[in-house]
Amino acid sequence: MIYKITLLNDEVDGFKRVFECDADATFLELHKAILASCKYPDDQMTSFFMCNDRWEREQEVTLVEMESSFEYDNMVMENTRLSDLLTEPKQKLVYVFDPMFDRYMFGELAAILPGTKEGVACTEQKGKAPKQLETEDILNQKTSDLDIDEDFYGSDQYDADELDPEGFGDMNFDDSSLF
Repeated sequence: MIYKITLLNDEVDGFKRVFECDADATFLELHKAILASCKYPDDQMTSFFMCNDRWEREQEVTLVEMESSFEYDNMVMENTRLSDLLTEPKQKLVYVFDPMFDRYMFGELAAILPGTKEGVACTEQKGKAPKQLETEDILNQKTSDLDIDEDFYGSDQYDADELDPEGFGDMNFDDSSLF
């Protein structure tokens, strides 16, 4: 079977990638095709998540073996075939391309076609890919756009003399009774 997988991202207008691959291809092969189509370096701990119809994350497929929750098995891209988790059209998944800031692409198994296909190919490419990593400049720009009411939140000046140490004097972090 041939899987047709569509990826979208709401950070960039018009971004769309469509991949066609054999159902027996691995998530690692899809991951590498995504990186190539977006011109991203392969230096991040990216992962896939299978999602329910409300885009809530469920099973994770990681780039390398990691500790996982008890709810789901630990699945690694290199050892997990697309057909292991993607079984029906319209099934949803997300591809986390910036793990530091939890930025991702929305994916869907758009179609299951008869036949076989060698490898994973990007068959449709629209729009420029979002930057892979958020930078401090982008974060500063986002926070500088916020209108912060300093009367409500107070100033950013810290005065140690204003701290009321009452109740904290007996605290000793070496004391095992605290934990």
